[in-house]
Amino acid sequence: TAPMLDWLLLLPIVILVVLIWPGSRYFGTQIPLPKQAPSDNQPGRRVSDGPESDGESPAVTLICKPSALANYLLRHCRSFRNYSPFVGWTWRASAFLQSAYAACWPCDSPVQFVRDNLQLSDDGLVALDWAVPPSQKRRRTSSHSTSPVLLIIPNSFGKITRTVLKLCETALFHGYLPVVFNRRSHNGTPLTTVKLQPFDPADLREAVRYIRHQQPSEALYAASEGTGSGLLLSYLGECGSSSYVTAAVCLSPVFRCQSWFENGLCWPLQWALVIYQKICLSRYKTALGDSVRTDALFSSSSLRGLEESLFCPSGKRSSAPAEEPGSGWDAYWEHNEPLRDVDEVAIPVLSICARDDPVRGDAQSTVPLELFETNPHFFLLLTERGGHCGFSTQWEGGAWSHKALLEFFRATTDFFAAEDRAKQLAARRRGAGGERQRASSCKRVPACSHNIHAIYNWQRSYTR
Repeated sequence: TAPMLDWLLLLPIVILVVLIWPGSRYFGTQIPLPKQAPSDNQPGRRVSDGPESDGESPAVTLICKPSALANYLLRHCRSFRNYSPFVGWTWRASAFLQSAYAACWPCDSPVQFVRDNLQLSDDGLVALDWAVPPSQKRRRTSSHSTSPVLLIIPNSFGKITRTVLKLCETALFHGYLPVVFNRRSHNGTPLTTVKLQPFDPADLREAVRYIRHQQPSEALYAASEGTGSGLLLSYLGECGSSSYVTAAVCLSPVFRCQSWFENGLCWPLQWALVIYQKICLSRYKTALGDSVRTDALFSSSSLRGLEESLFCPSGKRSSAPAEEPGSGWDAYWEHNEPLRDVDEVAIPVLSICARDDPVRGDAQSTVPLELFETNPHFFLLLTERGGHCGFSTQWEGGAWSHKALLEFFRATTDFFAAEDRAKQLAARRRGAGGERQRASSCKRVPACSHNIHAIYNWQRSYTR
């Protein structure tokens, strides 16, 4: 059934291209994309000096608050300056077609997966799929491995896309140990409770603890795809400096989820996603009947209707007069909006977005530029073209976004290591001044069991 669902998602995209949308919108480059090219004179904004895509503005722009880490990233991440998207009459220049390709096209990947079913505190199940090369013959890497772990969070609809599979393949090639997080009922995970996972990161928190137990000595990085970024941002905000994660990347994230559900998508995309989600949920129709109004769920014609039926009490809309206080659509998003605790995020987070993303929508209203201009932990790579998790380039060797992701992880790790060495050297120099200073320099802050204080420090220079 998986191939059939893939083609079901792809069919409305093809119909839209052939019958509705003008050909020039897809294959030509005569219609300029709306943009606001930032300049170096604007406060809180830094621009990469990469190659220009149309002779007027760079193909990719780094937007962030000026800091020591930002300067380091610009110097050491070549992909932040080198992005060459396809232009002209080719399907790879189309935002919709390359998005559909990344989401639905079959991927002949040699990567295999070994699954751990993790039982949660409420007896629910989530699954962790550990990517392994074919040579390991479906045996998971030992806990004594020296490879850093890359936790990958797919989209919120449970579809394991070509993007996720290719990211696992690329990460394995570069020495990472990828593990894919599957929510309750997603990707063949059994549904053992009548509870699904909204944007509350409780299940993800337990999964991260398990990963740290299995790989206690290695660094943990995180990457998310599309609507799955909401769960990752919720987790990082809720856990703050105790997230265990060294750095994170969001690929084509949806930042403002409530408005995204309310505004909806163009009808072919919305229709495809609604049908796909209904098919996945239909096998649990009887079990969900005790807690969800399944008649409203399976008669919904919008993503908002599905989300509301699954997670809002009684399935009533916020405009219903009989609704109980503290329940309903608006109250649901007060506790689930991904950016609700964004000020508590304590690690570097890179978001990679395209202005022509057909899933997220118009960049001017859906990308919170002020967040990246004022918060030193957040960095935005904004491209003119790329679609949703597409980012096709004129050079072979994988998606440009995957290269940028891995360079970001390497650069942040190197930056922190160099900073720690400088601090240790300064401490030794101060300690040489006398016995009292030497004794003072040897005092250590008590570290918690996972040594989180050795990883995170609120006084790091990159926040200045």
